[in-house]
Amino acid sequence: MRAIGLGLIVWAMAGFAALAQDLSGLARFSAEGSEISDQRGGVDIRLTLSQPVPWRLRLLADPPRLVLDMREADWTGLPALPRDSALITDLRAGVFRPGWSRLVMEMSAPLLVQRAEMETTEGLARITLRLAPGDAAEFAERAALPDPPGWALPDPADLPILAPRGSGPFRVVLDPGHGGLDPGAERDGVTEADLMLTFAREFKEELLRQGGFSVVLTREEDVFVPLETRISIARAAQADLFLSLHADALAEGQASGATIYILSEEAVDRAAAALAERHDRDDLLAGIDLTDQDDLVARVLMDMARTETTPKVARLAESLKSSIQAQGLRMHRQPLQSGGFSVLKSPDIPSALIELGFLSSPNDLAQLTDPEWRARMVQALREGIENWAAEEAALSGIRRP
Repeated sequence: MRAIGLGLIVWAMAGFAALAQDLSGLARFSAEGSEISDQRGGVDIRLTLSQPVPWRLRLLADPPRLVLDMREADWTGLPALPRDSALITDLRAGVFRPGWSRLVMEMSAPLLVQRAEMETTEGLARITLRLAPGDAAEFAERAALPDPPGWALPDPADLPILAPRGSGPFRVVLDPGHGGLDPGAERDGVTEADLMLTFAREFKEELLRQGGFSVVLTREEDVFVPLETRISIARAAQADLFLSLHADALAEGQASGATIYILSEEAVDRAAAALAERHDRDDLLAGIDLTDQDDLVARVLMDMARTETTPKVARLAESLKSSIQAQGLRMHRQPLQSGGFSVLKSPDIPSALIELGFLSSPNDLAQLTDPEWRARMVQALREGIENWAAEEAALSGIRRP
């Protein structure tokens, strides 16, 4: 169980825009288990999300309202939220900046926050708020507080200026999934976030020891990194390859073995639209300035880039699969699959997501926590990358220095 207390409650941010646009949300709101009701002269609020994300509360005046900002959250389904309150008169939610959503709760009278916490149980995040009638002057004072310095997430791309892609060492960005408030799958005290960070560090060491590679991790410690930021890190590193590392768990049924995912065809159009809407224009395609281009032009250029990248990704998946099997390591009965994962949506960087195993499988869990098994998998993936890079160089006729 994890909790965020009152220390995050009061902070200020100007403006609100309830935009009608989709989110590729990491956390999705669920009306089931959520409720707003008047209790004991105040209001009790319970909100259930598919998983935890960073969040902040603040008060706004004229009219009095409570604002809940969340990173990577999708409030679809909010109209179904059970609400029995005369003190909360209106609810609305939308995107107010890329990667951040906002829920606004309008009040009939000034209410102060007595309690605010997020608890994580069985993979779900539950936010509990207690609002109580307050003095109008105190409410106005809290609503007028300025933004705390550095409230926003840091620039994800604090990396040195690199030579153009295609020159120098082969650039690999490893993305250990989850982290911080988002532990991912959990079994027997082991979290996906911790396991994948350990694996990514060992993978990085292997690639650097072998030579010919430069390696960047999207996170070097147990911190939350938004999905968009992971793509931005790969862009800033001018990556030749992006690999996202995960280990799933099933609530029901059985599955085991490694799986390699690439972006599905059905997700391509949605990916282009989401990227065009939600990313900075200089963060979409390497070497192309899209600052003054509209969404349609940006999407056409991204489609052109993806036309070249898609066959490369298919060959990458096959190469990784062959190398894993050559090491005698177990794979899922369907080892190559596709999906709409947000971290695979960069149009010009070959990207794949690798589920190394299932924490819900006792055998996989034992392997994932075994340094010798991880070393074999790291070697297999390194060989798969090398074979794929050599094939791509032969096909393109380009030889890296």
